[in-house]
Formats: sequence, structure tokens, C-alpha cells
Amino acid sequence: MDKISHSKIQSIESQPSLLDRIIEMAWEDRTPFEAIKAQFNLSEPEVIDLMRRNLKPSSFRLWRKRVSGRSTKHQALRGFRVGTHKCDRQRHITGNKYRK
Repeated sequence: MDKISHSKIQSIESQPSLLDRIIEMAWEDRTPFEAIKAQFNLSEPEVIDLMRRNLKPSSFRLWRKRVSGRSTKHQALRGFRVGTHKCDRQRHITGNKYRK
């Protein structure tokens, strides 16, 4: 990592709520690295470095094993359309008898 990346990571580490959100997004299966890049301007290697520095070694190894084989962590490899899941048995909004 270059000096800019380390200073960027150190500034994130000084903000616990921001650090928690990035770690949470990195752990989520359906959140691609591109979304983290768009929201926090962190590339995949920077996210990996951030995770390495802030997780226990065993947790980091578990996370790396989990995300390294996931196509959902990379936008270009996704085989599905991005959006919210909707059950095929769910009524259409107009046919719903109950209102919330």
C-alpha cells in the first residue's frame, strides 16, 4: 500500500462508526466491493488492508475465505439483476387487501 492509502485508512480508523459500517458492508454477501468504492472511495486492496488491520487474525482468515470465492462481491461477476428480492407469491401492491 502506498502512503495515501495508509493515511486514508488511518482517517477511517479514527471514526469508529464509519469503520464499523465499512466492516459491516465488507462482511455482507450481496454488497460488492464497487459499492464500498463508490460510497467510501476505498478500493478492494484497501478494504482488505483495513479488514486485516481491524479484525482478529482468525476472523480475517475466515472473511478472506468467505469473500474470495463469491461472485456477488464483484459487480462484473454477478449473475443477477441488482434490486430487492420479491417473493413470487407476494401480492401486487394494488391487490393487497391490507394497508399498513
